[in-house]
Amino acid sequence: MYQGILPVNKPRGLTSHDVVFKLRKILKMKKIGHTGTLDPEVDGVLSICLGSATKVSDYIMEMGKTYVATVTLGYSTTTEDQTGDILEREHIEDGRVTATEVDQTLQEFKGTITQIPPMYSSVKVKGRKLYEYAREGLTVERPSHKVRIDQIERTSELRFTNGVCEFDIKVTCGKGTYIRTLATDIGRAMHLPAHMSRLTRQMSGGFKLEEALSLEEIRTQVEQDSLQSSLYPIEYGLKGLPQIQIQDEQLKQRILNGQKLNKQQLNFPDDRLAVMVDASTNSALAIYMPHPDLPAEIKPKKVFN
Repeated sequence: MYQGILPVNKPRGLTSHDVVFKLRKILKMKKIGHTGTLDPEVDGVLSICLGSATKVSDYIMEMGKTYVATVTLGYSTTTEDQTGDILEREHIEDGRVTATEVDQTLQEFKGTITQIPPMYSSVKVKGRKLYEYAREGLTVERPSHKVRIDQIERTSELRFTNGVCEFDIKVTCGKGTYIRTLATDIGRAMHLPAHMSRLTRQMSGGFKLEEALSLEEIRTQVEQDSLQSSLYPIEYGLKGLPQIQIQDEQLKQRILNGQKLNKQQLNFPDDRLAVMVDASTNSALAIYMPHPDLPAEIKPKKVFN
């Protein structure tokens, strides 16, 4: 069975679950998970965890993502992307919007912002996913949430065609950011209906698009018995966390046994998670966290044995 992290270049037309299903058949294994859903019409990096690497999927998702998207000003849609029905339309003449106006508007979205997830999303309200309500023609109150936009910039000239204005943006953001909602909100800030008409995830979990393998490339490597060399170790998915090097053999065994430890003796970071690393092999032993009831101690959150 394969063990490690596999960056996959997901094509348009497949859901993230479709990719996992296909990989289970190609790799002939069941223990596979993805780190952050991509909509069917979105392509790009989908980090896949194989075997014991599924234990670190949550930490990979915390490492941030980079997208390139096309924003279309001129009409909004029910899904906030190109797949939905048109809600509102406004004809935009050539030159009505300027690059300076767009750039100034984009900067308003840098930092921590509030988003309301689209009705066609997997966010749950009262035990049901929002898209289930939407498919029944129902609208429910959606909970807002904070997201982080680290970088946002326009990467193309403005394109005026058929009464709409299009431009491309590059966005580096934190977990939970809806780029289609961002596109809609950009239009709203400019007092224009808008939607996201194209999206590619260029980076996820530290993996760049050029490092990701297509399903066909993965199939070929499996046939050639060379895929394991393309996998990244579990430790790669934990590089966003502080690391504590462990040299003492008895301490290593205590960690692998899931025992509580003294916080000060290990110089453990306050109120954070940290990875215990075997100093001789550089392999992760466990993830530890502050003990909720004993301030002087730390306890294991995940043990890799």
